[in-house]
Amino acid sequence: MDNHLLERITHNPDICHGKPCIRELRYPVELVLELLSSGMTIEEILADYDDLEQDDVYAALLFAARLTQVKTVYKIAS
Repeated sequence: MDNHLLERITHNPDICHGKPCIRELRYPVELVLELLSSGMTIEEILADYDDLEQDDVYAALLFAARLTQVKTVYKIAS
């Protein structure tokens, strides 16, 4: 199931400057994550963005989870 969801995340240098997007639809993964973190429910997101599907939201979450699965985190100077 994981690979099926991750296939929804695309990278195209001609779309959103190459940021990871949902199915090449110009919806960056970061947008979906920001909407969720602002308190929107999946149902509210899907109502506001007709092109998105429930699995797209799950794919964004899985993509973000995979990005955090690193062995070492380095502090960046502030």
